[in-house]
Amino acid sequence: MFSRFKKPDTEAGRPAPMAAVTAAGAAARAPVAAAAPAAAPKPMLQPRVVPGPKPPAEAVAADKEKRRKERMQELKVELHKRLLDNLNLAALEHASEGSLRAEIASITAEALDEMSVALNKEDRTVLHQELYDEVMGLGPLEPLLKDETVNDILVNGPNRVFVERSGKLELTDITFKDERHLLRIIDKIVSAVGRRVDESNPYCDARLADGSRFNCMVPPVAVDGSLVSIRKFKKEKLGVPDLVRFGAFTEEMAAYLQAAVSTRLNVIVSGGTGSGKTTTLNALSSFIDNTERVLTIEDTAELQLQQVHVGRMESRPPNVEGKGAVTQRDCLRNALRMRPDRIIVGETRGEEVIDMLQAMNTGHDGSMTTIHANSARDGISRLENMVAMAGIEMPIKAVRSQIASAVNLIVQASRLQDGSRRMVSITEITGMEGEVISMQEIFRYERLGVQPDGKIIGRFNATGVRSHYAERFRQWGYDLPASIYEPIA
Repeated sequence: MFSRFKKPDTEAGRPAPMAAVTAAGAAARAPVAAAAPAAAPKPMLQPRVVPGPKPPAEAVAADKEKRRKERMQELKVELHKRLLDNLNLAALEHASEGSLRAEIASITAEALDEMSVALNKEDRTVLHQELYDEVMGLGPLEPLLKDETVNDILVNGPNRVFVERSGKLELTDITFKDERHLLRIIDKIVSAVGRRVDESNPYCDARLADGSRFNCMVPPVAVDGSLVSIRKFKKEKLGVPDLVRFGAFTEEMAAYLQAAVSTRLNVIVSGGTGSGKTTTLNALSSFIDNTERVLTIEDTAELQLQQVHVGRMESRPPNVEGKGAVTQRDCLRNALRMRPDRIIVGETRGEEVIDMLQAMNTGHDGSMTTIHANSARDGISRLENMVAMAGIEMPIKAVRSQIASAVNLIVQASRLQDGSRRMVSITEITGMEGEVISMQEIFRYERLGVQPDGKIIGRFNATGVRSHYAERFRQWGYDLPASIYEPIA
């Protein structure tokens, strides 16, 4: 049937080409001549097709894997909806893991049959585990929480999840479906500890069930998607022998620190974020005698003290009505009434520094805390600034005199460029010279160079200065040999 959208063929009345019309007119006007044999038509040149470069096998495999993951993600979302519709959520708390996994497998198999989706055994196993993590755990984050090599989990929006291993950050292939999926996991964490995050309260600190420290910030404050930081709780307790074996400090430094803690010097562990301050504080606490009563005060409970008599306290933020807050300073004031031998504050960063210094000066020798600072001298300046921020109007000389009489030792921890953590300095506070706090360094870490693979080359060395507290050590039964203060030539 003739279509009005289809042009007619030449034989069916299509106008002849202009070249043909011109040739016909010329033939009519030309004199009649013997017909010449027609020239054979020249063959048309066919363009040579150059095959394009084939994509490399790695790219093909990566694209295939990407499509597989997208398909599995879509399946997981659909199956998760069905699980929420079919599972009795109120009974999940009392259900055993085995029965819950069996129920998930049953609902999943029925749903896949309805959708006519066939999966191999490996994909089914992965899907069942991910669905279990969505229902009972923290979804995509669950494998990272179980990975013993991961120290920190850092989420920058739904599509970028980083981890820290051995002091180095690396991007993972783990993603959330979208921002709503990420927000649902965040809400699951914070609601478990009686808190909430939304536009009016866009950030939150919390502690996971295993003791890991959690912090989040959601839009609109987080511009490109919710931000999550999880500092994983280490189940194994790293002692001093472990840190010596890992190269964090030497046996001579360990012997000195044992004498310092055992003779009840007040110690501050200083360092930057992720430098190992809490790990160092945990290790130093192993030198405390079991007969002493120790009280710990933290914003988020991380310390793992190994003594028998330990009382742990944790501060609390205000509720949604802005009431009910319990600060570290509140805990510290109450701790002073609870007959402590030593007080350990997980981190001093505000007005509680006043009470901490007073405790160190009023019979609670051997107390310890951590602060954020880049060196021992910076640590002293930070203490001065915290006193000023607390609103206490005191002359600077009086503030420094208070610090000099309260703090005996500053241990400086640092994370080097290659990710290794080192105790880079041990410094004693010896008193006041005029209006300046006098200090002397006993041990330091000396950097010698960098290997081709980026690993730092260095060594620990004594400065040659004899300890200001050597006589105190001797009186308490810790007569350290003079050789530990001798520098390496």
